[in-house]
Amino acid sequence: MRIFINVFLANLKELIRDKTALFWFLAFPIFFVFLFGIVFSGSSELVFNLGIIIEEPSEMTDKIVEAMRAIDSFKVSVARGEGSEEMKALQKGERHIVIKIPAIDYQKMASGQGVEILVYYDASKQQTSQVLMSVVEKMFGEAEHNITGIPEIFKIKQEAIQADKLTDFDYILPGILAMALMQLGLFGSLQFLSLREQKIVRSLGVTPLARSTLLISEITLRLLMALVQTFLIITIARIVFGVTIISNIFVVFAVVIIGSLTFISLGYMLISFVKSNEAGQGIIQIVQFPMMFLSGIFFPPDFMPSYIQAIVRAIPLTYLGDALRQVMIGVYSGRSMLTNIIVLSGWLIVTLIITIKFWRWD
Repeated sequence: MRIFINVFLANLKELIRDKTALFWFLAFPIFFVFLFGIVFSGSSELVFNLGIIIEEPSEMTDKIVEAMRAIDSFKVSVARGEGSEEMKALQKGERHIVIKIPAIDYQKMASGQGVEILVYYDASKQQTSQVLMSVVEKMFGEAEHNITGIPEIFKIKQEAIQADKLTDFDYILPGILAMALMQLGLFGSLQFLSLREQKIVRSLGVTPLARSTLLISEITLRLLMALVQTFLIITIARIVFGVTIISNIFVVFAVVIIGSLTFISLGYMLISFVKSNEAGQGIIQIVQFPMMFLSGIFFPPDFMPSYIQAIVRAIPLTYLGDALRQVMIGVYSGRSMLTNIIVLSGWLIVTLIITIKFWRWD
């Protein structure tokens, strides 16, 4: 028993000395409890923007609109006739879904002929749209029961406005690539930090090889790896899963290079403030995980409270993921490609300036 206690205490001391292990075992789970607690336990209510196009107003359409507006989470906008302004609002990301109700023929309805209700949804927000779709179907089911008394009179037909046959994997694929580029940029800086910690970079100062050459070669290698990584991911997605990339591969590569440079610069900025590889891993993990879960590459940020969405709009991974979705599968989120490039370039410039100011070779 004494031997067991001594071994146990020795292992405990080793664990306490290992700060990285302590982070993963203790701080990391607690961090995630707070992160998701803040995101999902807020009292703020979600508000979804619905557009309703009514070809010909009637008493029934008035009741349907009234029922929709009775839901606190719905902000309803109504248009008459063609309703082109509502469709444009949907394309700009200002509506979650748009419901088009045709002129209702009561004689046909009485004879049991169905009324086709078109529900247009934003393909870039599939998960949000599917949740709303179930609510809409329930609402029209209630309308059948309470207003018409005729079962299955409304036929709901869904139509995506931004991508044909867009699957969940189509939407997630650019996010996977964005996450891979982020990790390549952030964790790639640890290689140089390790060389600095081992005094290898200092030793290069007395050799003909310039230390800046080592740094530039590492950055070049990361960019090459990013392009190879992109090519492999796209090739597998196309051959195995049938994903169609709408843009030229060189356009995708251009976005990849800008995004990679942004996260490479961010990674080197972070290691400018630490001395050991262990500390570098810790600070990169702290930066990496919030970006992964708050940038919208795993689930739409629409489900998050408004004060969290302000953070989402400041995260560079949000804009890299959105830029890749636009050039890879043609999904438009409401932000222009120019906005994505400007924000990523802004992050690149700011982090580069901070890195230059606080950079240490040894």
